[in-house]
Amino acid sequence: MVTQVHPPRRDELDASVRIGALVPLSRPGWVEAGRHLLAGLELGVRDVNDAGGVGGAGGAGGGGGRPLELVVRDTAADPQRAAAAVDELVRLGVAAVAGEYHSVVARAVAARADALGVPYLCSSAVLDALSEGPTDRVARLAPAQSHGWRTYADFLIGAGHRRVAVVTQPSVYWAAGTRILRERLAPRNGSVVELDAGALSPAAVCDALVEHRATALLLLVGHPEPAVPIVRSVRRDGRLSDVLIGAPAGQPEFGEWAALLGPDGAGVPFLRYLPERLGPLGARVDAALRERLSGAPSFVAFEGYDTIAVLAAALRTGAPWSRVAVEGTRGRIAFSRPPGSDVWQWAWPPVQVVDRDPTAPDRFRVLHAG
Repeated sequence: MVTQVHPPRRDELDASVRIGALVPLSRPGWVEAGRHLLAGLELGVRDVNDAGGVGGAGGAGGGGGRPLELVVRDTAADPQRAAAAVDELVRLGVAAVAGEYHSVVARAVAARADALGVPYLCSSAVLDALSEGPTDRVARLAPAQSHGWRTYADFLIGAGHRRVAVVTQPSVYWAAGTRILRERLAPRNGSVVELDAGALSPAAVCDALVEHRATALLLLVGHPEPAVPIVRSVRRDGRLSDVLIGAPAGQPEFGEWAALLGPDGAGVPFLRYLPERLGPLGARVDAALRERLSGAPSFVAFEGYDTIAVLAAALRTGAPWSRVAVEGTRGRIAFSRPPGSDVWQWAWPPVQVVDRDPTAPDRFRVLHAG
């Protein structure tokens, strides 16, 4: 059976349509990412409601529809807490569940939502294996990790880096990233050496880079610890002045990175899911998000806004994911089943490799586009 996000019945038009929003808003979750994701979700809800809500004769924008209501739950990057939140949200009668940034948490949300029969639109998690098997209930806006990280590997190859080190922590997400990089680099005479962040001090990481003659070090670790101390140590080691530091998971996108590292945090390439130029909708949303966040929005905030745009379109039409199409902040959004995907996927959002300009760390440079 094809799962649909059902529009409201006529006898329900006087009540709000509840959307369950799952975001990391406390440690050990990535709080700044959660704050950006929530800002995008909230702005999307405001815009949908200002345009008339969903359902009813005026649901497409002429008034008379039901307003959206966001029911927010903090996951704190805890899969069990997130799964319990899905149970609670379903009891509250949400029409769909949305959000999440951490991949291991999104997997737990997808499994629980699928089991309970509620649609889940994943905003920002990228792990390929988002579900335990094929499902029509789960869709995703963010690109699969294999797609984005292959683009990052292509950037490394184009920049001449074939001896790559990754400093990593135990995680299905980091392990998948290491595998993708190795598979992409190997046919081009590249190699990946793994350094255990739990066993090596930042100084020992520097010694290992020298020993392995690595030209690039990728941070596959948590932020701010141990990423920040490792960056500082590498930057201060005269033997490693030519070593590129990279962070494909996107840590340098956020203001906390720049605040903690200053000039040391510039010149660290990361993946960002934005187009080269925003269209009219994207530019308007960018301005509104800047006001809401008191600063530049990350791509995660745009993912939040696009999540609500997609859900509103689905609620208005009752269409399955395969027939949902909407203009988002970063382009036209439609869903398909790419080879190997068990969920409905936007294939693909724009992918960039970006860093903070060393001459102006508040400005981003696009180094590569996939």
